[in-house]
Amino acid sequence: MHSKKILILIPIALALIIPLLILSLRYSSNRNIQFRAYGTSFQIFKNGEWRDFVIRGVNIGAAKPGCFPGEIGITRRDYLRWFKQIAKMNANSIRVYTILSPAFYQALFEYNMFTGKPLYLFHGVWNDEEIMINYQDAYHPAMTDEFKSDIAALIDLLYGSKAIAQNRGHASGRYVLNVMPYVAGFILGIEKDAKFVINTNEKNPHVAGFEGDYLYTVDASPFEAWLAYIGDFAIAYQYSRYGTQKPISWTNWITTDPLWHYSDPDRIQEDAVSVDIEHIKTKDSFHAGLFASYHIYPYYPEFMSYDPEYTSFIDNRGKRNPYEAYLRDLGAYHSVPVLVGEFGIPTSRGLTHKNEVMGYNQGFVDEERAGEMVADMYDSIMAAGLAGGLVFTWQDEWFKRSWNTMSYDLPDRRAYWSNVQASEQEYGILSFDPGIRRSISYVDGDISEWRMVRPLAKMNGLELSVMSDMRFIYFLIRDQDKAYNIEEAKYAIAVSGLKDQGNFSFNELGLRFHFPASQCVIINGRHNSAVYVDAYYDVFYRQYNLLDHLHIIENNPAFEVKNSGIFNPINLVLRRALYFPLTDLILPPSCYETGRLMHGNANHRSADFNSLADFYINPKNRSIELRIPWQLFNVADPSTRTVIGDLYEYDYFFFDPVQIEGFNFELFRISDGVITEGGSGFFSWKPWETVRYHERLKKSYEIIKANFAKHIQEEQEQG
Repeated sequence: MHSKKILILIPIALALIIPLLILSLRYSSNRNIQFRAYGTSFQIFKNGEWRDFVIRGVNIGAAKPGCFPGEIGITRRDYLRWFKQIAKMNANSIRVYTILSPAFYQALFEYNMFTGKPLYLFHGVWNDEEIMINYQDAYHPAMTDEFKSDIAALIDLLYGSKAIAQNRGHASGRYVLNVMPYVAGFILGIEKDAKFVINTNEKNPHVAGFEGDYLYTVDASPFEAWLAYIGDFAIAYQYSRYGTQKPISWTNWITTDPLWHYSDPDRIQEDAVSVDIEHIKTKDSFHAGLFASYHIYPYYPEFMSYDPEYTSFIDNRGKRNPYEAYLRDLGAYHSVPVLVGEFGIPTSRGLTHKNEVMGYNQGFVDEERAGEMVADMYDSIMAAGLAGGLVFTWQDEWFKRSWNTMSYDLPDRRAYWSNVQASEQEYGILSFDPGIRRSISYVDGDISEWRMVRPLAKMNGLELSVMSDMRFIYFLIRDQDKAYNIEEAKYAIAVSGLKDQGNFSFNELGLRFHFPASQCVIINGRHNSAVYVDAYYDVFYRQYNLLDHLHIIENNPAFEVKNSGIFNPINLVLRRALYFPLTDLILPPSCYETGRLMHGNANHRSADFNSLADFYINPKNRSIELRIPWQLFNVADPSTRTVIGDLYEYDYFFFDPVQIEGFNFELFRISDGVITEGGSGFFSWKPWETVRYHERLKKSYEIIKANFAKHIQEEQEQG
């Protein structure tokens, strides 16, 4: 039976592939230079002449929910659907970071062949971070040889002439379509840690520069000479084998930019060394040109919020705009086109960094406002005279980690659930929402989706119902006693997960529990609601109390005993103390209360939608709907029902993962000093390996689309 199926499938596959191969051969460009970096712009050769080509686009990640990069998760149909949406957003370019599966290149070829609005590709080549960490030297053969091999493989496969054997964690397959005509340029490597650059320079003092067939250096550091060597190899390989050239750059970021930031409070890391491609020059043999590519965000490094020259800059809209001030400085420095290879704002619930001037923060920004910020940033990129920008990123990436939450989850399970506390997961314009067609609950005051859910607890006119998905635990509180104003009374949900620890009381509120509570959710009106954690189970206190040299939190022995009756606010750290050398100013460490709950409508179909909303009070049906992120309950991986264990089991910080069966929840009403019990119940959920989700374009999509359209119109008006 299996052989018959294979025989049937072979003609179908050939019928699909052969026409594409013919089209690929027909479309092979006879021009050896189709794109070039020229002056301060990109140019494309079109209709017999060179035309300026302003970059408007997005980065595309290598994974979707349930998959890590390197796993074949994204299909050809996925890519085709996304390309249509990206083009409809008025983008003209996409960027990928590494070699992807053949499905990506097939979809790109198909889409571009059958549309009058092609998407052009900036392609990257990844560096192995383990090799970088282990050897701390770019010249080490392990790094150089692998990098060159990957560059050669990429060039071959872009011409449809490569087969890559299976290798776990890497893309593989047969690449048979020529997509090189759509390639606008190469961006080689990844963001470089300053320590790695410094160590490379120190380990190779004998390297005085580089002289190649296409590139050479002037006053270059050993690391910059290595970049030139790698770039020259890429140019030579493509030109010698295929007779074509593409513009080339290397990934850079503010940490290793060529500008000196005298007001940076972390000069040891953020301004310790420069990587300057102005030290790399082109010979007459290279016609496609070099360009500079930077990842530039408004909230990191910290100088963006504190440099007086930047913070005093007023843009043409009359706003203080240190982001644009920096872009203008960077553009003025370079003699080559400058592409902002990454810029964006995550819509995560969790917050990681703040821009104190603009409020353009890394996280805790709702979808609509994030779109407005991205649009403003692109306006600044254009006002600074740069070559364009690529929004980071097209799709949310569940597998990602954020520095201030990564210690609280299981790394090898991140792709299987959506942690809205991790800012790095939520940069996408496209959201992957749990549920096959819709989410199981929308916190919006309409409780119709709860009709078939049996209450978990029911007593004294109070009811508590619970559901969950791959992103939240959902609660519905109903209070049938009309003697109480549901908007003024307090409600408490005690959460019990671990059997051998927790508080049997919340001393400050006078609550007594039947089960040891690890967290307590307090609904106290629209503006004073929050989730609190048992002080003994407070990961923030435990982690940063051990790091006492950072002076982030004061020692409190009362927090370090079981059943203390003390509940703490839930905090995330944002930064350590900052010292500013220009002014001798010292800013204390910064953290924020991530356990505070925001009232609002969380239904994306509603006119008053707020993507950051946690709960909704509806006095008409006397209900309160909530959605609480798993991590606020110290869940390290909901897909395996794994929670953080005893934080004091070890002398160092380790969250000691423990698998549980579920949670006990207890409901209370507190009004005028009277506490009413609403009962208790046990809630469990099924572990999962298969991820169920549906795609949704965030509210930022239409805003970015309109912004790109505005710039297209301005380009047309300028001729």
